[in-house]
Amino acid sequence: MSDLILSAHHLTKTYTQRSGKFGFGTTQVKALDDVSIGLKAGTTLAVVGESGSGKSTLARCLLQLQPLDSGEVIFEGKDLAKLSGSELRHTRRDLQMVFQDPFASLNPRMRIGKIVGEGLLIHRLGTLAEQQAQVIRMLKRVGLSEADMQKYPHEFSGGQRQRIGIARALILQPKVVVCDEPVSALDVSIQAQILLLLKELQQEMSLSYIFISHDLRVVRHIADEVVVMYKGKVVEQGAVNDIYQSPAQDYTRNLLNAIPGRKHAAMAST
Repeated sequence: MSDLILSAHHLTKTYTQRSGKFGFGTTQVKALDDVSIGLKAGTTLAVVGESGSGKSTLARCLLQLQPLDSGEVIFEGKDLAKLSGSELRHTRRDLQMVFQDPFASLNPRMRIGKIVGEGLLIHRLGTLAEQQAQVIRMLKRVGLSEADMQKYPHEFSGGQRQRIGIARALILQPKVVVCDEPVSALDVSIQAQILLLLKELQQEMSLSYIFISHDLRVVRHIADEVVVMYKGKVVEQGAVNDIYQSPAQDYTRNLLNAIPGRKHAAMAST
């Protein structure tokens, strides 16, 4: 389909785990089992499931941060696995990631200005003065200030650190951003602020998001389409309102019932 900016076809990924009483045995665990998804340009595709469902493995494999056993990831018509090293490095400018833990993903010994501008330096985009100006603009856009460039990660709250992570991901003006549980470590009130920021930036920069989450409550506020994963497989997918109002699978219904207040609301409406 021509409107897909990123698609994955029949992805498989198997891990070997130690097993048995003394760890002498091994067990094969399929983290991804014939997974296929498609991301339309300018939209948000949410991938939801419990811990261990394979969604974070999918995120890393989509960005070629982990090798696949089989399958292909197509970005703008190119199979990422078949790109040369230099071609893949160039393509990575268009494929960025916002991580789950806004503290662990930031180098504690680097100042914020260097963290956010590191991608510009690596890809040699602009002069040092131009890079600095771009970092300042991006920091201001995510709700921080020029003075924050000289600070270190420990000087910021969790929500502010995630804004830094977003600025770092967007400084290269990517086309696709994979958000791996980007608000799960934040308070509910801060979650809403970060989700609103992501939506605003998506509109301004024509971004396409893959949004990894275990929380369908969060997903409803940002996603256009939803893929539900269970034990490495896609068990359901569709438009967010269809999934939310008329889930086809018991597993999806259980995820929805885990949303605080949803059971009560559903009973009140019957």
